[in-house]
Amino acid sequence: MIPHQKYIFHGNKTDVKFFFLLGFPGTAQVQLFYFAIFLVIYILTVVANFLIVTMVFLNSHLRIPMYFFLSNFAVLDTWCSTAVIPKTLSYLITQDKLISHSGCLAQLCFVFSVGPTEFFLLTVMAYDRYLAICFPLQYVTMMNSQICLYLAIGSWMSGFFTGWSLTIPTALLNFCGPNQIDHFFCDFIPLVKLSCSDTSTSEKVFFSFAWVVVLSSLTFITVSYSNILKTILRIPSSLGRQKAFSTCAAHLTVVIIFYGTVIFMYVRPSASHFSDKDKVVSLFYSVITPLLNPLIYSLRNREFKKALKKVQEKLHKSIYDV
Repeated sequence: MIPHQKYIFHGNKTDVKFFFLLGFPGTAQVQLFYFAIFLVIYILTVVANFLIVTMVFLNSHLRIPMYFFLSNFAVLDTWCSTAVIPKTLSYLITQDKLISHSGCLAQLCFVFSVGPTEFFLLTVMAYDRYLAICFPLQYVTMMNSQICLYLAIGSWMSGFFTGWSLTIPTALLNFCGPNQIDHFFCDFIPLVKLSCSDTSTSEKVFFSFAWVVVLSSLTFITVSYSNILKTILRIPSSLGRQKAFSTCAAHLTVVIIFYGTVIFMYVRPSASHFSDKDKVVSLFYSVITPLLNPLIYSLRNREFKKALKKVQEKLHKSIYDV
């Protein structure tokens, strides 16, 4: 038996209690390089998303629906990174790539709870932009603080219900060996390929949920932006059209990046195929995108940059006064 294989024997049956994450290939020096990259990305992700949440909380000008939903999205991005990166950092520096069966399922549940929640939240944000641009006079009453709270809670609850629904069928599978997961975290497709059970039910549940959640939310967003585009094109001045579209540009950019990577990974008929290309895509949506999202929103949003500048000026003034 190779050192990283741990099993519990029950007669003729062998239950895998630990999995071995193959992670990324390379020598010890290369692994240290990966560690440095992942550490920098994680620190920047946490700081950038924390900055968004803090700015929305402290600045009264940012206490509007769009930034309320954005702060929720920032929390989800931080959660997604935290579910994946710390474990990756641990085995990159210690070379201990073992993860328990329960730990693997927990990581899977966290990742697949955050993902659907982000889909629902992106849909809500598209609806918010639709109301703001297509019904500007009624917007304040149609998207008041109570409705915003209900929409956010509904997104979180729906997302985590989906996450548990995706995890439970996987938890019921038996794993008899081998126990090597060809990935840097416990993802559904490489994990289910190791099962010695009939995985057809788990795959049907998983990919059915993936199709329903991703495509239904994408359809709603597409309809919302189709109406937004029609309304923008009716605006007589080019400056007015540009200003209206600028309020949607950041959200639309995040939608394209997020949906593009997830559709490539999970909107497929079965889990039979998983390649290094899929591992790169997983790296993008679970590690890179949570860092890109706050940068896209903060760099493309004038109000956020103004609020950040005011905070910086106050800090400089307080330091100068001291």
